[in-house]
Amino acid sequence: MTSATPRAALLVLADGRFPAGGHAHSGGAEAAVGAGRITGASTLEDFCRGRLHTAGLVASALAAAAALGVDPVALDAAADARTPSPALRSAARRLGRQLTRAARATWPSAELDALAGRFPKGAHQPVVLGLTARAAGLGPADAAYCAAYESVSGPATATVRLLALDPFDATRVLARLAPELDRVADRAVEAARRAADEGSDALPAASAPLLETDAEAHAAWPTRLFAS
Repeated sequence: MTSATPRAALLVLADGRFPAGGHAHSGGAEAAVGAGRITGASTLEDFCRGRLHTAGLVASALAAAAALGVDPVALDAAADARTPSPALRSAARRLGRQLTRAARATWPSAELDALAGRFPKGAHQPVVLGLTARAAGLGPADAAYCAAYESVSGPATATVRLLALDPFDATRVLARLAPELDRVADRAVEAARRAADEGSDALPAASAPLLETDAEAHAAWPTRLFAS
Protein backbone atom coordinates (compact mmCIF):
# COMPACT_ATOMS: atom_id res chain seq x y z
CA MET A 1 0.00 0.00 0.00
CA THR A 2 1.39 3.42 -0.92
CA SER A 3 1.43 6.26 1.59
CA ALA A 4 -0.75 9.34 1.16
CA THR A 5 0.66 11.89 -1.25
CA PRO A 6 0.55 15.61 -0.45
CA ARG A 7 -2.45 15.95 -2.79
CA ALA A 8 -4.29 13.31 -0.81
CA ALA A 9 -3.34 15.16 2.37
CA LEU A 10 -5.15 18.22 0.99
CA LEU A 11 -8.31 16.15 0.65
CA VAL A 12 -7.98 15.04 4.28
CA LEU A 13 -7.45 18.62 5.48
CA ALA A 14 -10.33 20.07 3.45
CA ASP A 15 -12.76 17.27 4.35
CA GLY A 16 -15.63 18.53 6.45
CA ARG A 17 -15.23 15.44 8.64
CA PHE A 18 -11.73 16.48 9.72
CA PRO A 19 -12.20 17.13 13.48
CA ALA A 20 -11.26 20.82 13.43
CA GLY A 21 -14.48 22.16 14.96
CA GLY A 22 -15.84 23.94 11.89
CA HIS A 23 -19.18 22.14 12.09
CA ALA A 24 -20.09 24.27 15.13
CA HIS A 25 -19.63 27.56 13.26
CA SER A 26 -21.74 29.09 10.49
CA GLY A 27 -19.32 31.72 9.22
CA GLY A 28 -21.89 34.43 9.86
CA ALA A 29 -24.69 32.62 8.06
CA GLU A 30 -26.87 32.22 11.16
CA ALA A 31 -26.86 35.94 11.83
CA ALA A 32 -27.52 36.66 8.14
CA VAL A 33 -30.45 34.25 8.13
CA GLY A 34 -31.81 35.89 11.26
CA ALA A 35 -31.55 39.32 9.62
CA GLY A 36 -33.30 38.11 6.47
CA ARG A 37 -30.25 38.51 4.25
CA ILE A 38 -30.08 34.80 3.44
CA THR A 39 -33.45 33.39 2.44
CA GLY A 40 -32.56 30.82 -0.19
CA ALA A 41 -29.98 29.71 -2.73
CA SER A 42 -29.62 33.02 -4.57
CA THR A 43 -29.06 35.09 -1.44
CA LEU A 44 -26.75 32.39 -0.06
CA GLU A 45 -24.65 32.79 -3.21
CA ASP A 46 -24.52 36.56 -2.70
CA PHE A 47 -23.47 36.10 0.92
CA CYS A 48 -20.80 33.53 0.11
CA ARG A 49 -19.43 35.65 -2.74
CA GLY A 50 -19.06 38.64 -0.43
CA ARG A 51 -17.44 36.53 2.26
CA LEU A 52 -15.06 34.90 -0.21
CA HIS A 53 -13.71 38.21 -1.50
CA THR A 54 -13.28 39.74 1.96
CA ALA A 55 -12.78 37.44 4.96
CA GLY A 56 -11.98 34.55 2.63
CA LEU A 57 -9.24 36.44 0.84
CA VAL A 58 -7.67 37.56 4.12
CA ALA A 59 -7.78 34.04 5.57
CA SER A 60 -6.37 32.54 2.38
CA ALA A 61 -3.44 34.95 2.34
CA LEU A 62 -2.67 34.34 6.01
CA ALA A 63 -2.76 30.58 5.49
CA ALA A 64 -0.57 30.79 2.40
CA ALA A 65 1.94 32.99 4.22
CA ALA A 66 2.12 30.56 7.13
CA ALA A 67 2.63 27.70 4.69
CA LEU A 68 5.53 29.65 3.16
CA GLY A 69 7.20 29.92 6.56
CA VAL A 70 6.41 33.54 7.46
CA ASP A 71 6.68 34.06 11.24
CA PRO A 72 3.38 32.76 12.69
CA VAL A 73 3.53 35.18 15.62
CA ALA A 74 3.64 38.13 13.22
CA LEU A 75 0.86 36.55 11.17
CA ASP A 76 -1.30 36.08 14.25
CA ALA A 77 -0.88 39.77 15.07
CA ALA A 78 -1.79 40.61 11.49
CA ALA A 79 -4.92 38.46 11.79
CA ASP A 80 -5.90 40.28 14.98
CA ALA A 81 -5.47 43.65 13.27
CA ARG A 82 -7.71 42.51 10.41
CA THR A 83 -10.48 41.25 12.71
CA PRO A 84 -12.11 44.20 14.51
CA SER A 85 -14.89 42.11 16.09
CA PRO A 86 -13.96 40.59 19.47
CA ALA A 87 -16.51 37.84 18.82
CA LEU A 88 -14.83 36.89 15.55
CA ARG A 89 -11.37 37.02 17.10
CA SER A 90 -12.55 34.70 19.84
CA ALA A 91 -14.13 32.32 17.32
CA ALA A 92 -10.98 32.30 15.19
CA ARG A 93 -8.86 31.38 18.20
CA ARG A 94 -11.25 28.64 19.33
CA LEU A 95 -11.15 27.18 15.85
CA GLY A 96 -7.38 27.56 15.80
CA ARG A 97 -7.05 25.68 19.08
CA GLN A 98 -9.22 22.81 17.84
CA LEU A 99 -7.37 22.66 14.52
CA THR A 100 -4.05 22.61 16.37
CA ARG A 101 -5.18 19.59 18.37
CA ALA A 102 -6.37 17.74 15.28
CA ALA A 103 -3.30 18.67 13.23
CA ARG A 104 -0.79 17.64 15.89
CA ALA A 105 -2.48 14.26 16.17
CA THR A 106 -2.56 13.81 12.38
CA TRP A 107 0.71 15.38 11.20
CA PRO A 108 3.08 15.74 14.19
CA SER A 109 5.25 18.82 13.75
CA ALA A 110 7.72 20.80 15.83
CA GLU A 111 6.27 24.00 14.36
CA LEU A 112 2.77 23.06 15.48
CA ASP A 113 4.09 22.12 18.92
CA ALA A 114 5.80 25.50 19.19
CA LEU A 115 2.65 27.31 18.10
CA ALA A 116 0.58 25.45 20.69
CA GLY A 117 3.05 26.48 23.38
CA ARG A 118 3.06 30.10 22.24
CA PHE A 119 -0.76 30.33 21.98
CA PRO A 120 -2.30 28.01 24.59
CA LYS A 121 -5.74 29.53 23.92
CA GLY A 122 -5.30 29.14 20.20
CA ALA A 123 -3.73 31.10 17.36
CA HIS A 124 -5.96 32.43 14.59
CA GLN A 125 -7.32 29.54 12.56
CA PRO A 126 -5.86 30.55 9.16
CA VAL A 127 -2.37 30.74 10.68
CA VAL A 128 -2.77 27.26 12.13
CA LEU A 129 -4.15 26.07 8.80
CA GLY A 130 -1.02 27.25 7.01
CA LEU A 131 1.29 25.52 9.47
CA THR A 132 -0.84 22.40 9.22
CA ALA A 133 -0.41 22.47 5.45
CA ARG A 134 3.39 22.68 5.94
CA ALA A 135 3.29 19.73 8.32
CA ALA A 136 1.27 17.73 5.79
CA GLY A 137 3.77 18.43 3.01
CA LEU A 138 1.48 20.90 1.24
CA GLY A 139 2.35 24.26 -0.28
CA PRO A 140 0.98 27.82 -0.07
CA ALA A 141 -1.49 27.34 -2.91
CA ASP A 142 -2.97 24.31 -1.15
CA ALA A 143 -3.34 26.27 2.08
CA ALA A 144 -4.92 29.20 0.22
CA TYR A 145 -7.43 26.95 -1.55
CA CYS A 146 -8.36 25.23 1.70
CA ALA A 147 -8.97 28.53 3.49
CA ALA A 148 -10.92 29.99 0.57
CA TYR A 149 -13.09 26.89 0.31
CA GLU A 150 -13.78 26.90 4.05
CA SER A 151 -14.93 30.51 3.82
CA VAL A 152 -17.86 29.50 1.62
CA SER A 153 -18.47 25.84 2.41
CA GLY A 154 -19.12 26.56 6.09
CA PRO A 155 -21.94 29.05 5.46
CA ALA A 156 -23.40 26.84 2.72
CA THR A 157 -23.50 23.79 4.97
CA ALA A 158 -24.93 25.83 7.86
CA THR A 159 -27.69 27.25 5.67
CA VAL A 160 -28.84 23.74 4.79
CA ARG A 161 -29.50 23.25 8.49
CA LEU A 162 -30.81 26.73 9.21
CA LEU A 163 -33.31 26.96 6.34
CA ALA A 164 -33.72 23.29 5.42
CA LEU A 165 -32.23 24.34 2.09
CA ASP A 166 -31.96 21.57 -0.48
CA PRO A 167 -28.34 20.29 -0.26
CA PHE A 168 -28.26 20.13 -4.06
CA ASP A 169 -28.94 23.87 -4.19
CA ALA A 170 -26.20 24.59 -1.66
CA THR A 171 -23.73 22.47 -3.60
CA ARG A 172 -24.66 24.25 -6.82
CA VAL A 173 -23.83 27.56 -5.12
CA LEU A 174 -20.34 26.28 -4.29
CA ALA A 175 -19.84 25.02 -7.84
CA ARG A 176 -20.88 28.39 -9.30
CA LEU A 177 -18.35 30.11 -7.05
CA ALA A 178 -15.48 27.80 -8.03
CA PRO A 179 -13.95 30.12 -10.69
CA GLU A 180 -13.93 32.99 -8.20
CA LEU A 181 -12.38 30.75 -5.58
CA ASP A 182 -9.55 30.07 -8.04
CA ARG A 183 -8.94 33.79 -8.46
CA VAL A 184 -9.03 34.46 -4.72
CA ALA A 185 -6.53 31.68 -4.04
CA ASP A 186 -4.21 33.06 -6.73
CA ARG A 187 -4.40 36.57 -5.24
CA ALA A 188 -3.76 35.16 -1.78
CA VAL A 189 -0.62 33.32 -2.84
CA GLU A 190 0.72 36.40 -4.62
CA ALA A 191 0.15 38.47 -1.47
CA ALA A 192 1.74 35.79 0.71
CA ARG A 193 4.88 35.78 -1.43
CA ARG A 194 5.12 39.54 -1.07
CA ALA A 195 4.66 39.21 2.68
CA ALA A 196 7.56 36.76 2.81
CA ASP A 197 9.78 39.53 1.45
CA GLU A 198 8.13 42.70 2.77
CA GLY A 199 6.38 41.65 5.98
CA SER A 200 2.77 41.10 6.98
CA ASP A 201 1.68 44.59 5.92
CA ALA A 202 1.72 43.25 2.35
CA LEU A 203 -1.20 40.96 3.16
CA PRO A 204 -4.73 41.99 2.12
CA ALA A 205 -6.98 43.69 4.67
CA ALA A 206 -10.35 43.44 2.92
CA SER A 207 -13.15 44.40 5.28
CA ALA A 208 -16.67 43.05 5.70
CA PRO A 209 -18.42 45.38 8.17
CA LEU A 210 -21.68 43.42 8.19
CA LEU A 211 -19.87 40.24 9.16
CA GLU A 212 -18.23 42.11 12.03
CA THR A 213 -21.36 43.81 13.36
CA ASP A 214 -23.50 40.71 12.88
CA ALA A 215 -20.94 38.65 14.82
CA GLU A 216 -21.26 40.96 17.81
CA ALA A 217 -25.06 40.81 17.68
CA HIS A 218 -25.03 37.04 17.23
CA ALA A 219 -22.76 36.57 20.26
CA ALA A 220 -25.48 38.18 22.41
CA TRP A 221 -28.30 35.93 21.20
CA PRO A 222 -29.70 33.89 24.12
CA THR A 223 -30.27 30.86 21.87
CA ARG A 224 -28.10 29.89 18.90
CA LEU A 225 -27.62 26.84 16.76
CA PHE A 226 -24.01 27.77 15.94
CA ALA A 227 -21.18 29.25 17.98
CA SER A 228 -20.53 31.95 15.38
